[in-house]
Amino acid sequence: MNRAVVLGCGAYLPAKIVTNDDLSARIDTTDEWIQQRTGIRQRHIAADGELTSDLALAACRKALARSGVSTDEIDLIILATTTPDNTFPATATKVQGALGVTRGMAFDIQAVCSGFIYALSVADNMLKLGQATTALVIGAEVFSRILDWEDRGTCVLFGDGAGAMVLRAAPPVADDARGVLSTHLFSDGAHYNALYVDGGPGRNGLAGHVRMDGKEVYRHAVNLMATAVETAAAANDMTLDQIDWLVPHQANIRIIDSIRRRLGVDENRVVITVQSQANTSAATIPLALAAAQDDNRLRPGNIVALTALGGGFTWGAALIRW
Repeated sequence: MNRAVVLGCGAYLPAKIVTNDDLSARIDTTDEWIQQRTGIRQRHIAADGELTSDLALAACRKALARSGVSTDEIDLIILATTTPDNTFPATATKVQGALGVTRGMAFDIQAVCSGFIYALSVADNMLKLGQATTALVIGAEVFSRILDWEDRGTCVLFGDGAGAMVLRAAPPVADDARGVLSTHLFSDGAHYNALYVDGGPGRNGLAGHVRMDGKEVYRHAVNLMATAVETAAAANDMTLDQIDWLVPHQANIRIIDSIRRRLGVDENRVVITVQSQANTSAATIPLALAAAQDDNRLRPGNIVALTALGGGFTWGAALIRW
């Protein structure tokens, strides 16, 4: 089968920055309280009228420019989001139209914070099987629109942003060739009520707000994400010390630290953006990849492990030879 090779990533963050001090002026919290528990110092918030599709489009254009790929080469667009512009059509089709892409497929995937890994897995399989040749995989969110800004347990955690990745199908040439090595997806609906939104078109017609049992999420997140990376390494006959970079979902610095300690990964080999971007749900991993690409941490041949967990629970991991 073909391989799905990563050509490049792009990122977009809204201009508006909300600091912890800004939040402490409106809710009962402090910068010290937030940083101590989450590692977050600030987050980006979409402007009025700035939609998920706008963020996604900006990230896509940067990814295409970085990859040297033109829009007429794209024949697959998959957008992972929990905050689509409309209930339907898929926000991916809006991005497709704005880019001027007139062929192939465009659709959304909803797996909350693990959405990007789910989208990457689908794109990887489609490219391997020859159903597409060049893909845009996007994670984009305006999570601020579904936050209860009176709930300090959730509103301090999230931000808005978008990241995109360009992948291209390439013929297999060698065992050590660049590309997505494998993806591994999981879910367990028994934890549906640990992290959810209390609204939706099928429930009450309202967008609703994020509700979370933080202790329950934390209790499962470290084990499930770490186990997913271990599964990915084993599937590729690799040891954990062969991983050059760990790029985890950017939910909470304590979760990130616990995962990397569990996996035995040195802190200097973990890409962390949570301090400046907070939790951008499906966008955290592509945003982190774009940051690591821009400062040249990611080098050709590096083994990069991605892992995330989201509401549902859904979770997964991917292993890429950069």
